[in-house]
Amino acid sequence: MQYVTLEDFQKLDIRIGKVISAEQVPGSRKLLKLLIDVGGEVRQVVAGIAEQYRPEELVGRKVVVLVNITPRKIFGIESQAMLLAADVGGRPYLLRVDREEEVPEGSRVR
Repeated sequence: MQYVTLEDFQKLDIRIGKVISAEQVPGSRKLLKLLIDVGGEVRQVVAGIAEQYRPEELVGRKVVVLVNITPRKIFGIESQAMLLAADVGGRPYLLRVDREEEVPEGSRVR
């Protein structure tokens, strides 16, 4: 395990986001393209979660998002943030927000 300082952790902009749309990435069986409201701003995210989640079950769901990661192209689509998920045997399980009706989009994770 590699340790990070509190100062390193504080550099991460982790927020609660709400999925406003989700669709399969053409030509990939593992990737979904999502638009996520992270508090007054919408980010496009490409995530390798299509084998675990159907697009229609994600719309409206609150998720945990790393916002200040350097954008990169995945399958030719710019991904502007990263969904946070647990890895269990190579399968992603999205982190859930408890009492999500009380936690608005854009709330920071500390």
